Amino acid sequence: MTRPYVYLTRRVDDDIVARLAEHCDIGVWERDEPVPRAVLEAEAERADGLYVMVTDCIDADLMDRAPRLKVVSTMSVGYDHIDVAAATARGILVTNTPGVLTETTADLAFALLLATARRLTEAERFLREGKWRAWSPNLLVGRDVYGATLGIIGLGRIGEAVARRAKGFAMRILYHNRRRRPEAEAALGARYVDLDTLLRESDFVVLLTPLTPETENLIGWREFSLMKETACFINVSRGQTVDEDALVRALRERKIWAAGLDVYREEPLPPDHPLLELDNVVLLPHIGSASVATRRNMALLAAEGCLAALRGERPAHLVNPEAWAHRRR
Repeated sequence: MTRPYVYLTRRVDDDIVARLAEHCDIGVWERDEPVPRAVLEAEAERADGLYVMVTDCIDADLMDRAPRLKVVSTMSVGYDHIDVAAATARGILVTNTPGVLTETTADLAFALLLATARRLTEAERFLREGKWRAWSPNLLVGRDVYGATLGIIGLGRIGEAVARRAKGFAMRILYHNRRRRPEAEAALGARYVDLDTLLRESDFVVLLTPLTPETENLIGWREFSLMKETACFINVSRGQTVDEDALVRALRERKIWAAGLDVYREEPLPPDHPLLELDNVVLLPHIGSASVATRRNMALLAAEGCLAALRGERPAHLVNPEAWAHRRR
């Protein structure tokens, strides 16, 4: 009996590759940079399963080149890089890796908030460049986090985890969400408000929404204009949720005090991007889930989802259950 073929668009831990290889023939893109489109297209033509990353565009055109494709398993929670509707129409299952990265990403979000508030990366550069001559009462002063107002846009798993951390800093917690979360309000002491109220009242605004047609460019010049001039804006969602030109303008004109970013419209961030010229922004290279344990758990969960689908079983984390229902008819 012919074994299914699975193509991995990036190398993961050897034992996870070996687990896949027990049941499938596999191919792996061995380099650190994203797999070239031409290579991905060629591999998709004979693949029963694709094991992909957020850097890979899995669109309808690619699926049309893949007559055997049964599953696309992404090593991420977000799946905006996959045309889920196209996959569903073709009976292709899409799996993701929710839950395992919640606490790690919340750690990073709060660390980014603290680094932005207290100007930590700017202070380190100042010291390393030999500019520190003496203690001064106004040297690199930042913003207090303890007792400040935190506004969370998108109170999902990660948003709740960020709110739990904020409670330890005695922060007042506001949130805005597609739907109200009474149980989370009771557990976290959070208050539901409309988006404009959140922007006006928050000292720190943390954006945690998934990327959807409704959230693309959710935060633009109008929204930055509503924020306090002393406010910090933190984005660990997706770069496309923010009008980046408006953000650059808000930082340049000091419409807001600072920003902390882990995601961008174009990744990697181009070396001539205007954000790199600003001193009131902390920039990280999309490392929200980057702990050893979490990345391993994500890789394992993606592998299990892929194998389940190829065995004819419903994966535990299925993005498009409609495709499963169609397949079972």
